[in-house]
Amino acid sequence: MNTIISATGLSKIYTRGAEQIKAVNNVDLEIQSGEFVAFMGASGSGKTTLIHLLGCLDTPSTGTLTIAGKEVFAAEKSLSEKKLTKVRAELFGYIFQKFYLIPTLTVKENIMLPFAFYKKPGLHQDAVTMARRLGLEHRLNHLPKEISGGEMQRVAIARALINKPRILLADEPTGNLDTKRSDEITEILHDLNRGEKLTIILVTHNPLLASHASRKLELRDGQLISE
Repeated sequence: MNTIISATGLSKIYTRGAEQIKAVNNVDLEIQSGEFVAFMGASGSGKTTLIHLLGCLDTPSTGTLTIAGKEVFAAEKSLSEKKLTKVRAELFGYIFQKFYLIPTLTVKENIMLPFAFYKKPGLHQDAVTMARRLGLEHRLNHLPKEISGGEMQRVAIARALINKPRILLADEPTGNLDTKRSDEITEILHDLNRGEKLTIILVTHNPLLASHASRKLELRDGQLISE
């Protein structure tokens, strides 16, 4: 396997008055293409901040980050926001605990949302195909309020996959779901990783979901303490 994410000395420091808070503290990490990595730890341990850094959703205070062979953050030089946007659009899909669906758009329109400002040939058919893969083909013309929580998260997954990313970033993807719906999402993520070799990086408190990961990492006070 090839290294798809490499972080060296990665830190995120917030200043609150005279106090400095190290949300992520000097993390060194390599993630291989096709890995399923689960970050675990108590609330406030830095899990979400770290995966936001790894997914180029936030800027580190110090350290370097290389994605798919491209150095995106470094002490000397980091990519411009325009180039970072391109990295996010081409390499990443994102799933969050909240579904972030647009309530006035249909399921199909929500799935196509990442391309709202770009013309992509075959986008409508891609959305239908993605919906079919996730068991949503009968919901394409429904609004979010007309479907279940588990279906809403599947729409969010379809939206995250519509750009055919190499890396799927998932922050508590089952956190708002009951056990049955949570198990459904767990199985979908497992199949994406095992069947399609999609690199998955997630934060979870769900032990069943974490059990599917090829590597479980624990954070405490912003530092990796176990692997």
